Amino acid sequence: MLRRLVLLLLLANAGFFAWTQGWLAPWLPPPGEGREPGRLAMQVQPERIRVLSAGAASAALASAVVAGEAPAAQNGISGQESPPVCLEAGPFTEAAARAAEALLAEHGVPEGAVVRELVARSYTWGVVIGRFAERESMRARAEELTRLRVRFEEITTPSTLVPGLRLGNFSDRYGAETALAGLGAKGVHDARVVPLPLGATQQWLRAPEADAELQTRLKSLPPERLERAFGPCVARPSPSAAG
Repeated sequence: MLRRLVLLLLLANAGFFAWTQGWLAPWLPPPGEGREPGRLAMQVQPERIRVLSAGAASAALASAVVAGEAPAAQNGISGQESPPVCLEAGPFTEAAARAAEALLAEHGVPEGAVVRELVARSYTWGVVIGRFAERESMRARAEELTRLRVRFEEITTPSTLVPGLRLGNFSDRYGAETALAGLGAKGVHDARVVPLPLGATQQWLRAPEADAELQTRLKSLPPERLERAFGPCVARPSPSAAG
């Protein structure tokens, strides 16, 4: 029994010696292949490896994150909605403007998202009351003005003031404001001064704050039914400059 143990120990020592010397390489890799310096010999471009401090490593990580987010933002997937823009279409005649407004309603454009804008080359200044919700209200107010002996006439243009009453018309704002003060002394306190178009006017449809959904709706309207397509708004002189 003892002789067998001694023989096994000798065989084990011989096998270990043969393994460490690489004699068993076809079946078992020598111990040096998984350790230094054998592993160092397997490195690829080791000169490109740098050991960074904690602060430098944090800065490098932050730069990598920002660089990864930039392409996403450029592709519109940053999650931030684009700001609203101003779009307008025109000029239209009165009839064409009404037809365009009906077309907007058919295509689901929310009421009030697109407003009508009256554009004229020149203006006068009027003292007006209105716009009234209904003509009966205008007639009742006209009777009160008659009792107060205030002269007036019914407004026929622009449509944004119809039905309404005009109590005076002036070439400049100062004259209109003076007349308004005199009417207040007579008990007329619901009048106001507004610019009134003089001569030929144009109708424009304007969406002052069109978000992405409204922009899509407006730009997809059938061109064969819309005389003028919607585009970026153009700045125009304010009517107040006319006085």
